[in-house]
Amino acid sequence: MKFINLQFLAAALLAGASVPASAHATFEVGTAEAGSYYKAVLQVPHGCKGEATLKVRVTIPQGVIAVKPMPKPGWTLETVKGDYGTEYELHGRKVHSGVKELIWSGELPDEYYDQFVFQARLTEKLPVERTLYFPVVQECANANNEWVQIPGEGQDPHSLESPAPGIAITAGAHHHH
Repeated sequence: MKFINLQFLAAALLAGASVPASAHATFEVGTAEAGSYYKAVLQVPHGCKGEATLKVRVTIPQGVIAVKPMPKPGWTLETVKGDYGTEYELHGRKVHSGVKELIWSGELPDEYYDQFVFQARLTEKLPVERTLYFPVVQECANANNEWVQIPGEGQDPHSLESPAPGIAITAGAHHHH
């Protein structure tokens, strides 16, 4: 049987709702269970100071493994791989390394928004009832939007000028306290 902390879920949903949709890079779905697969749909709402977006870089945080990006027509896709820093189990086998960064290169005019999609396994080792942040750098010809700020303990993420997009991690069906 699955139990969900409704107060935490309501707070996470309200927090996501209070961010203007066009202001920052955000995820379409802002919550996910530890120990599950997550389809990340990163929404990039605009360019950099009126310029077209030429590159979107997503840093994959610790505890997120088996990352598979979705190619975009007209865009080049690159993955940067490396060691995870700890060992994880994936379908009965031990894994030590994988995708650490995703890079899409192409052109997105400032007057349009787009989505950049990947799937990943959110390991059971992720702390529940916390937000997991994915720093994003949006590169344009003469400027960047660096959505990389991660709030400190007790800091309101809405007080940050360039917050990294995040997802609230909830307890999975097999999570034990």
